[in-house]
Amino acid sequence: MRLFVAVLPPVEALQGLSDAVAPVRGLPGADRLRWTTVEGWHLTLAFLGQVPEDRLPELEAGLADVADVHPAHRLRIAGAGRFGDRVLWAGVEGQTWALRRLAEAVYEATADVAGEADPFRFHPHLTLARAGSSRGHRRAVQRVAAGELEGLALALAEYRGQEWEAAELHLMKSELDGGFTHYETVRAWPLARWASYP
Repeated sequence: MRLFVAVLPPVEALQGLSDAVAPVRGLPGADRLRWTTVEGWHLTLAFLGQVPEDRLPELEAGLADVADVHPAHRLRIAGAGRFGDRVLWAGVEGQTWALRRLAEAVYEATADVAGEADPFRFHPHLTLARAGSSRGHRRAVQRVAAGELEGLALALAEYRGQEWEAAELHLMKSELDGGFTHYETVRAWPLARWASYP
């Protein structure tokens, strides 16, 4: 199974972002991007790659331990940016330091399964669109879209969604289905309630 660990914003937060993104999709260059669907918007904490099914119990036990000691925290989807000339993303603000601590703990808990990773490179975001399409046309499409990504990011720079509580840790499975990626929660754990960040 191809797995990753994530925090999922609530439907209301995703709807607010979807409403903000809709007019941006009509701007110059937007039609040359591959836009992700609302169902695919999540905050990836760790990508695990292909994981044998017999490793699931060990993985789930480690993630349950992480959830037990990391309290829920407040976030909001806000702003936007780009990774070079390839990815347009929406950002996150609020108690992002708590989200970073959670990501670091997830990396430690999954290191035996996923291998070495650098938790300090964690950049919380939701991927909105990618430059490129099929392999044969990838470079040409990127060249066309690259100069316009910054404009698309600027169009969303002032966006501030409603505040919400990150209250669950999700082990997610991704599968390719007819050229589209489908995401499904394998298991979820509530974050700790014995304490919360102010």
